[in-house]
Amino acid sequence: MAGKVRLAVIDYDVCKPRKCSYECINVCPINKSGRGVAIKADKEKKGKPVIFEDVCIGCGLCVKACPFDAIFIVNLPSELEEQAVHRYGVNGFKLYRLPVPKDGKAVGLIGKNGTGKTTAVRILGGELKPNLGDPNREPDWDEIIRRFRGSELQTYLRKLADGKLRVAHKVQHVDLVPRYLKGTVGQLLERADERGVAKDLAQELGLDTIWDRDIRKISGGELQKLLIAAVLSKDANVYIFDEPSSYLDIRERMRVANLIMREVKPGRYFLVIEHDLAVLDFVTEIVHILYGEPGAYGIVSTPYGTRVGVNNFLEGYLPAENIRLRKEPIRFRKLSEASVEAGPKKKIKYLEWTDLAVRRGSFTLRAEAGEVWSGEVIGIVGPNGIGKTTFIATLAGKIEPVDGMVMIEGEYTVSYKPQYVGPELFPKGYTVGDLLREANPEAVVPGSWLYLELIQKLRLNKLWDREARRLSGGEMQKLAVAIALAREADIYLLDEPSAYLDVEERLAVARAIRRVTEGRGAAAFVVEHDLLVIDFISDKLIPILGKPGVEGHASKPMNLYKAMNLFLRELGVTFRRDPATGRPRVNKPGSFLDRMQKAKGEYYYGGA
Repeated sequence: MAGKVRLAVIDYDVCKPRKCSYECINVCPINKSGRGVAIKADKEKKGKPVIFEDVCIGCGLCVKACPFDAIFIVNLPSELEEQAVHRYGVNGFKLYRLPVPKDGKAVGLIGKNGTGKTTAVRILGGELKPNLGDPNREPDWDEIIRRFRGSELQTYLRKLADGKLRVAHKVQHVDLVPRYLKGTVGQLLERADERGVAKDLAQELGLDTIWDRDIRKISGGELQKLLIAAVLSKDANVYIFDEPSSYLDIRERMRVANLIMREVKPGRYFLVIEHDLAVLDFVTEIVHILYGEPGAYGIVSTPYGTRVGVNNFLEGYLPAENIRLRKEPIRFRKLSEASVEAGPKKKIKYLEWTDLAVRRGSFTLRAEAGEVWSGEVIGIVGPNGIGKTTFIATLAGKIEPVDGMVMIEGEYTVSYKPQYVGPELFPKGYTVGDLLREANPEAVVPGSWLYLELIQKLRLNKLWDREARRLSGGEMQKLAVAIALAREADIYLLDEPSAYLDVEERLAVARAIRRVTEGRGAAAFVVEHDLLVIDFISDKLIPILGKPGVEGHASKPMNLYKAMNLFLRELGVTFRRDPATGRPRVNKPGSFLDRMQKAKGEYYYGGA
């Protein structure tokens, strides 16, 4: 095809030649014609197929024939091939272009999981030497730098190649750290400290209270804060933060965001990968959007100012590239206090509770009396350890209150998605398809509304024959949410459904919760730390405040405006609305809008 190059990618984790009849090889018209070989089994890959891109005609028959949906073939513009940066082996993932680090600025990366964000920052951090798209050779640095001549990357990569840049990298998978590092929080921070700031950072992040604790005995959130403090303690030129808000509650996310933003100074480069758009918007000045086919290829967009870039991402269209990312834009409801007060017409009261007291060891949760009606989605926000999971477990009947009662009107069923999703949640040997079929046979029927809303939009059809226990954290999360929503229920309780998910997946999950709740006339409670997800999905909100680990106080369900004002006042953070998309944006501390909204007592929705 003139002006096009073929890209053929095989997901070798999914490919199972021992469980198929090599349909991909047998259906190939080039192979059948005898004029050549476009795809064959490779002994070095244990019998798994290899596609020769220069012979393949891109007919797509092998893609359709593969029983495991493991093959992806696309034709890309030939000029894009000249911008190839790295490829992971023959028929492996391919990255095009790189983000451009800016001296004295924080540059953000957003996009779907599997489109190359981590690969890009590993290259810019000097951890991965790019092969310029050819996995069969290793170009020298001079050739790599020539590829970027005339751009700001040329200067940056020359410094990197000459060893003139010191890099500090906060890795993505914090849960793996205890496998490789030993010692207490204090020992590790003192070992990392090159600027004499570790103790001050530890105090700001609340790590001073666990200074002598072994890192194998601290939570995911504490591990995250430990790594952030360790990275900021380094005397480096390049600071890389890969998903710094994971495991953190809203209060801690804003604290970390302030710390990172404070350290952005001339002479330093900051790169931030983040799925919480409020945090990304707050910390960075420039963003690159990565698009493509997850697991197959990723393309780095030109740089945009953060506000414009995030808005373009939500609109689903990149004007500089003339690329449409999705069919529909993502819109946030522009609500005023009056419109929230009015609310939807109520139909059926599903659940009601009196004033409650719940005790878990030395922790006490007190909740004001409340109720929920059909079609409502109730968000729940608060810091970690304040009783959010305890509250919804009490509503689900899994915990008995010591005072008060939960009353359900009539015979109603409850579907519960727990906070922690791991392999132990799923039975051994069950595939994604098995579990969804068991949850609701209708959900696995192509064309049914449940299939379209849950399976297709969450891309679970791509994982159909995968064993559930072998999925990644994000894949397990989507499966757990889909199973909970597929069940026929009157009340859905979902604890942190956006954990491990990228921006699009978070909003896809939020839409699914919204549509299933409304479609079935059910009600849903959603515990969430991502404020954009809460804003996108909630009719009402329950803020839980107090002293984490000691006592929590849950308000009754309130309209979004009042509840967020109450909650954000406690955090000392103000939000405004973006006039184009309606999304909430964090005001910089001490800015004119921040001071004005605080003076008015309007911590949420204030000025555009």
